[in-house]
Amino acid sequence: MKNPWLKMFKELTIRSHVKKVRKSPELPIDQEWDKPISFFEIKKELEKSTDIVFRRFKVRGKEDVPCALGVVDGLIDKHLLDAFVLRILMVEGVADPIFREINRKNIVDMLLDVFTPANEIKKINTMGEAVDAILSGDAVLFVEEGKEALVISARGWETRGIATPENEAAIRGPKEAFNESLRTNTSLLRRKIKHPSLRIIAMKIGELTRTDLVIVYVEKLASQDVVKEVQDRLERVKIGGLVAGDVLEEFIEDFPYSPFPQVNVTERPDIVASDLLEGRVVVLVDGTPTALVVPATLNKFMQVNEDYYERAMIVILVRFIRYLGAVIAVLAPSLYIAITNFHQELLPTNLALSIAASREATPFPALIEAFLMLTVLEILQEAGLRLPKPIGQTIGIVGALVIGDAAVKASLVSPIQVIVIGITAVSSYAIPSYDLAIAIRLLRLPLMIMAGTMGFFGLGIGMYFVLIHLLKLRSFGTPYLSPIAPFKVRAFLQDTFVRAPWWALKKRPQLIDIEDPNSKGRK
Repeated sequence: MKNPWLKMFKELTIRSHVKKVRKSPELPIDQEWDKPISFFEIKKELEKSTDIVFRRFKVRGKEDVPCALGVVDGLIDKHLLDAFVLRILMVEGVADPIFREINRKNIVDMLLDVFTPANEIKKINTMGEAVDAILSGDAVLFVEEGKEALVISARGWETRGIATPENEAAIRGPKEAFNESLRTNTSLLRRKIKHPSLRIIAMKIGELTRTDLVIVYVEKLASQDVVKEVQDRLERVKIGGLVAGDVLEEFIEDFPYSPFPQVNVTERPDIVASDLLEGRVVVLVDGTPTALVVPATLNKFMQVNEDYYERAMIVILVRFIRYLGAVIAVLAPSLYIAITNFHQELLPTNLALSIAASREATPFPALIEAFLMLTVLEILQEAGLRLPKPIGQTIGIVGALVIGDAAVKASLVSPIQVIVIGITAVSSYAIPSYDLAIAIRLLRLPLMIMAGTMGFFGLGIGMYFVLIHLLKLRSFGTPYLSPIAPFKVRAFLQDTFVRAPWWALKKRPQLIDIEDPNSKGRK
């Protein structure tokens, strides 16, 4: 008999779609999805929920045909159903001569072709299709004794309007953001890319939630291998319920144990449209106001939308500051610890004496000091993030000032350590991507330990392992450090640490494999 602890460890550490697929327990109704439609069986199963309504009536033609309309109250447009379905079938259609030809055998085809002026309507013949349509917000017109039904698009639930981005605010550029409505989000992309090659492929994930999602790409630009890989990975996802699209990030990324994000997440339609024009593939999930963009590269997480709305020289300066902030956020505490513990000779004499004097009454070594300050900093950041905005901002500022000043006066930490941690915190805020900023915060800890035990030698070993990991990392087959490694001259000069003027962007940057690199002067 296998060890249950070993079995549990494998289940927690090995991704299911790589080794084996873990299936959810089968529900009784799941076994009947492929059966022919039976109105009474569907009604018996769904009417247990009070929000699912079945409106039964008779269509009077050559013979009276009992029918029923199944809907979910709150997900449909009642005015649309009353005016264009029920009124026609029960009142207005009776006066039409063609109406008298309706019988039990031809009613579905007759209504499909003549009597139901809905925008989207289709015929179905399985129980799974009928139940899925009702629970997705459509109306299903049943013939009570028939084996076919009509799905009528009548979705009309309340949605949040298009608002300004909250997490990716910008001074210049569009001020619209995605919301929780999938169809609204796809329409925002259609408004920006008015070309028939923009492809939107629908899927469903979640055995219980049956969550709608779409894969979006530009057919002539995106690599078909990447598109197929995205589809394959999504189809392998076996999960009982998908409440938010961000959950998919862990299922589809290449290296699940890497701290670095491998899927770009954004709430801005203009960024997504720009990524589509570069040949990337986008996943939009119903109920989630963000988009997942793949493949992702490290360079992409250091860019913001304003980089393409400002002039090139301004962008070069801002990107330099951004990358400098990232380097300081990673290395500043480790460099301070290594220098004060092992390499004091690198400091000017006056500065070395000043640091020694400030640390004279401090009881802890520099490594412990840094850990204490960073721990307090992380607690303050988390507390400020979870509290309401007015209180969160107050506790972040007041807490940092009060605790930092008290710690210095109590000689628990040195003033120079407070300065170093403060510079580190401010520098990390210059990183545009929250996911990348968290990864850098995580990397600081092992690098500090290496620097505190072996000085510059240990710090060098730590950075070597980080570099090796970044060189191995892939996002849907695309090297994470592209276009630096492997080095691509055109892409490097066009849009990495620098950004060429728009008039010089004659070809799309070759960050990923795309079929049509010629952009004709456009991105």
